[in-house]
Amino acid sequence: MARDSQAALVALNRFGFGARGGASGDLVNASSDPRGFVKAELSRANGVLLEAPGLQSTPQLGQAVFAYQDQVKQAREAAKAAAPAETPPADQNVPLRRNLSLNAAAEITGQMADAKPAENTVRPEAMQPNVAPPAAKPAPQPLNVIQKTFRAEALARLQRATLVECGFTERLVAFWSNHFCISASKGELARIWAGAFEREAIRPHVLGRFADMLRAVEQHPAMLFFLDNQQSLGPDSRAGQNRKRGLNENLAREILELHTLGVGGGYTQGDVTSLARIITGWTFAGRQGQLGVPGSFVFNTNAHQPGPQVLLGKTYDQAGLAQGEVALADLARHPSTASFIPTKFVRHFVADEPPPALVARLRDVFVKTDGDLKALATALVDSEEAWKAPLTKLRSPYDFLVASGRLLARVPEDPGAYLNNLNLLGQPLWSPPGPNGFPDSNAAWGAPEGIKLRLDIAAQIGARLGNNIDPLDLLQFAAAGAASAETRRTIERAESRQQALALLLMSPEMQRR
Repeated sequence: MARDSQAALVALNRFGFGARGGASGDLVNASSDPRGFVKAELSRANGVLLEAPGLQSTPQLGQAVFAYQDQVKQAREAAKAAAPAETPPADQNVPLRRNLSLNAAAEITGQMADAKPAENTVRPEAMQPNVAPPAAKPAPQPLNVIQKTFRAEALARLQRATLVECGFTERLVAFWSNHFCISASKGELARIWAGAFEREAIRPHVLGRFADMLRAVEQHPAMLFFLDNQQSLGPDSRAGQNRKRGLNENLAREILELHTLGVGGGYTQGDVTSLARIITGWTFAGRQGQLGVPGSFVFNTNAHQPGPQVLLGKTYDQAGLAQGEVALADLARHPSTASFIPTKFVRHFVADEPPPALVARLRDVFVKTDGDLKALATALVDSEEAWKAPLTKLRSPYDFLVASGRLLARVPEDPGAYLNNLNLLGQPLWSPPGPNGFPDSNAAWGAPEGIKLRLDIAAQIGARLGNNIDPLDLLQFAAAGAASAETRRTIERAESRQQALALLLMSPEMQRR
């Protein structure tokens, strides 16, 4: 049983989000056929898709943002119009100022407080007006649809990760979402689109072809907004000549460096510029809807750099949108891409130092199947290295919080606690520090301060739930015979159930994958 439990622990922790508590029986189910348990999710392609009441499409959300921004503008104008006329301050030595900054206002307030009142001045506390002036009605504030949407998208993702049997496909979604990341902190459109971007550009292709995911990602309004491609104009295009504005190379650079070829993948600055020209005109329709439905992907011919372009030694002479789509298809099949993607894939699931033989086999699968990502995932699960490598990868903050919720059988009803803890632990949801996503190494997540914060969160969970839970029972759900004797002794010797639960959540069985 110990051997079966160990394989089950690998199945659940390495490939999924850990065992669920309660009556799920995940560890028992995984023990009977560990590989089959993991691969079962790969046969349910529609199970990767995420639909929940109230979640809207990118164009719908774009229009909601535009309407919200109009509401905010109208509310500000109404408040300004209703504001009483300004009167000079009593102290004439203080000049009348408009649109004061906070610092300036504080300075003036201090000056007035320091001034001595005149002998005949009526002190404020002595003033007793007969009739109180009518209170001005505050301008109605529009509902913040942006934050409401972000929380709804976060809750749907967290609930799916908590409830799914193994979690392999959800781990794949998280991996690809971090590979093709945007940041919700970019602005209002990025924040409201973050969840929709993952639902529309990532999930449908997690078990499909890399080339299709690549095209979906680069044409999604969230990515175009995040990397400013809507601002990029071909210098010789009609819009470029009229507006005297040129290329923005952000998206082109990240496509080559982060999304396909990788650093050292054989491209030059000249290739970055060529790709930037090729994808000029890739944008999204704005609030006026002149090019299409507001918030939808559109190709703006007037912004596209005309003529053939040379990328990685190949000439692309297609016209318009096709030029970029053909270039992306070639990048998806490039030998550097075929090495970069499997290496990153194995690093995420197996070890910080990817086994070279496993990377080589996955590279062959990637090439032979034309970037079939289901085949790539299957080859990973079928490999011996993925099962024999020790569980030394430290769970990311997101993985840790989801694994804890699963073991405690707590289906989130509100995303607030998760979002707050992710912020605290340095992995705010859909908000990486740069276009290269969150790091994926023990060095990044194993710093003493980060571990201390995890312990604080584990202690809070223990204090809140420990009275009604037997941590030894939970350990049986989480690892059964694969639990180390040291972990078991540590839990048994805890001073209280609350402390025992916190120690369980910080154990290698819960922190490592």
